[in-house]
Amino acid sequence: MAKRDSQAAARASRAVQPADAALRQLVTRLGLRQPHELLFHLPLRYEDHTRLTALDALRAGAPTLIEGEILQVQAAPGRRPGLWLRLGDGRGVIDVRFFRVVPAQRKTWQVGARLRCHGVVRAGVYGFEMTHPSCRLVQSGQPLPERALAIYPTVAGVSQDRLRRAVADLLARLPAMGLGETLPAARRHALGLMALEEALQVLHAPLPQQIESVQAAGHPARRRLAWEELLADQLVLRRRRYRARSQVAPALVDADGIGDRVEAALGFALTAAQRRVLEEVRTDLARPIPMLRLVQGDVGSGKTAVAALAAAMALGGGWQVALMAPTELLAEQHVKNFHRWFAPVGIEPLALLGRLGAPARRAVAAMLATDQPALVVGTHALFQDWLRFGRLGLVMVDEQHRFGVQQRLALQEKGSGLAPHQLVLTATPIPRTLAMGLFADLDVSVIDALPPGRAGVRTVVLPARRRDEVAERVRAACRMGAQVYWVCPLIEDSEQAQGEAAEALFARLGEAFPDLRLGLVHGRLGSAQRAAAMTAFVQGALDVLVATTVIEVGVDVPKATVMVVENAERFGLAQLHQLRGRVGRGTAPGSCVLLYEGPLSPTARARLETLREVQDGFEIARRDLELRGAGEWLGTRQTGERRWRVADPVADADLMAEAQIEADRLLAEDPALAERLIDRWQQEADRYAGA
Repeated sequence: MAKRDSQAAARASRAVQPADAALRQLVTRLGLRQPHELLFHLPLRYEDHTRLTALDALRAGAPTLIEGEILQVQAAPGRRPGLWLRLGDGRGVIDVRFFRVVPAQRKTWQVGARLRCHGVVRAGVYGFEMTHPSCRLVQSGQPLPERALAIYPTVAGVSQDRLRRAVADLLARLPAMGLGETLPAARRHALGLMALEEALQVLHAPLPQQIESVQAAGHPARRRLAWEELLADQLVLRRRRYRARSQVAPALVDADGIGDRVEAALGFALTAAQRRVLEEVRTDLARPIPMLRLVQGDVGSGKTAVAALAAAMALGGGWQVALMAPTELLAEQHVKNFHRWFAPVGIEPLALLGRLGAPARRAVAAMLATDQPALVVGTHALFQDWLRFGRLGLVMVDEQHRFGVQQRLALQEKGSGLAPHQLVLTATPIPRTLAMGLFADLDVSVIDALPPGRAGVRTVVLPARRRDEVAERVRAACRMGAQVYWVCPLIEDSEQAQGEAAEALFARLGEAFPDLRLGLVHGRLGSAQRAAAMTAFVQGALDVLVATTVIEVGVDVPKATVMVVENAERFGLAQLHQLRGRVGRGTAPGSCVLLYEGPLSPTARARLETLREVQDGFEIARRDLELRGAGEWLGTRQTGERRWRVADPVADADLMAEAQIEADRLLAEDPALAERLIDRWQQEADRYAGA
């Protein structure tokens, strides 16, 4: 089997070697690693170039393919090198306008030349016109293509024509490339999927009647590739899990009984859900194999207490514990909580934050390099190369979705000889199907109940023009002893930004509330200023805290009962739910006021209506995923990271569970095929895992 796969790989390498290396250069410019990956670089959309429309039969508003002789050419006035053309086909005329053309076009687009153009027809001053259509010179009677024209995502210097030629060449040589079928026919039929070669042909060059259907997530061709991608993703995660499970971890036994003493210092009784999850964690920690567990729960469900008791078990066994948080504000909050809970047992948590000077960082590093038990809380500094642990037994990562897998693994690798246990926390409820795809290397525990006595939060949605009315209600609430968060999405004014800025809002509310005590917190303040404002708010010395989303997670002020969110239409559902979770954490009922600037888009309206109707974080997360799609929900669409190129965890949810089962089977029965799939889809992800 291995020899056969080696020969196939050699054939693939020979098949894709271009004579002049142009293909490899193109692949590199697109950010790909191997030429065959171009086949999985799918079109963004398609254009129908198979049917011409006569110029006397045009209709405004529709994408249309036209052809005609250039009757007139005129340079467009102004600084830009634009061009105006009039085309005729003997039956009618149309104006074609370009804001910018290259010299070659200006030279060849002359009277008498014949152009074929595709674009949207619009009604102009002198009749129909097209603005900046795609055009090419043709000969009279030149045949039309039989299939739709693909429009690919590309980069500067890589033209659509070059991409199409490269893809067409690879498709023609597909049998010789070693990209053979990975799914037996019977299995394909059971899952309702196409053969690989057929799926690639359809996705890159569909027939005109297939254009609309092939762009839908549920099309059989797209699902065929989605299946492979999800399977490859599961293979990487499952293999990473197997490797981790083959390592040896310290069997943590709380010989000093620190856990019981820390639990007594919590100041509250654990819920049944917390105890169930804690028992799962303790069972894992007592084994000599690394724990790989995700603990998720809704806002305020008590994940931090579970993490503290897990840390106590490790410390009681003489081991070190590291907790990584995504922001300094959240890390500082953890340090304060852990100080309150661990001080009675004589343990002082260490902090490793960006604001610390070099001498303080060196002192913390020196303590961690010993084999003495220690609890350290920090941000990204924890996984830097200069930091070494002498006896790391437990790694905890808070708000996992804000870190990459590489960062979590980098912290795991800081163990000295034995592999540390891993506990991952998230306050962002993750729908089950998405969790299966994101965290297949982890066991999942869910804290599915809130502590008793919570009064809940009432949510209202109001237009921004009613801000003065809201302000009066806030003043009245503060006079009754309530504390208020007033949140806006930006830090300072910007010509491009439409949202309220924290600095401006703070000044305006200061004028509106001369009798109230106001504070300001945002990410660009120094940590000492942030800490002072938060401490004052926690101690009740402030009535209103003006803040950006730095208070989204981790801040716990039981007396804060009112939340006002400016420009709520600019936030995602999950983020609004996190913000709302900052109030109503005590016995007094909470209120959340979402102010919006109209008009609202349908998606924004759906988000706000969901927040008003739904309290359950898991249901909110499910709806948010449906509204935004996985790329935006995970925060990868804007950053350019792509967990899945083809698969959609909403539309392809049924394939996710099947892929998990198939991944386990392949790793056990056909590891060579597993390697081929990983190489095809997940090279970068698996390379870090040590493949």
